[in-house]
Amino acid sequence: MSRIGKLPVNLPKGVTVTISDTNMVSAKGPLGELTQMVDKDLKVEVVGNEVILTRPSESKSHKSLHGLTRTLLSNMVEGVTKGFAKELDINGVGYRAAKQGTKLVMNLGYSHQVEMEEINGITIEVPSQNKIIVRGIDKQAVGEFAAKIREKRLPEPYKGKGIKYADEYIKRKAGKSAERA
Repeated sequence: MSRIGKLPVNLPKGVTVTISDTNMVSAKGPLGELTQMVDKDLKVEVVGNEVILTRPSESKSHKSLHGLTRTLLSNMVEGVTKGFAKELDINGVGYRAAKQGTKLVMNLGYSHQVEMEEINGITIEVPSQNKIIVRGIDKQAVGEFAAKIREKRLPEPYKGKGIKYADEYIKRKAGKSAERA
């Protein structure tokens, strides 16, 4: 059996999970509601305060789907209870971010300001000029939006300028050196 897939997903207090006839699983909690379509071969059931996922056979595709689906359901439950956040750091002289209403406005060394609008389900916080926090209940949406912010000015290896994740390490390179003969 899949080591991840066979683990039950514990439901904290205040979270309800419903399963439709078409295997559409929805989780409702204090922060909101998320839905996920589950493959028709997998069987999802709520037993007490746990969600249990079983697969019909030992085929490679069923094994793969078993672990993946269990992790997606676990992320749904965690999202509607705690939510997810990604922190981004901005490095560089004159590089900064500010929030204007629902827009994130960044100065990244271009001749113009870079503006990004908050999308549905995502909130942006700017606690300081060089820190951005992206929050939401959908892990995939939070990661994708943070990646879109990061790609506006990728970190470069020589001076370390750009936008990077807070826990990301940028391997630095030495600059050119002139050889003397």
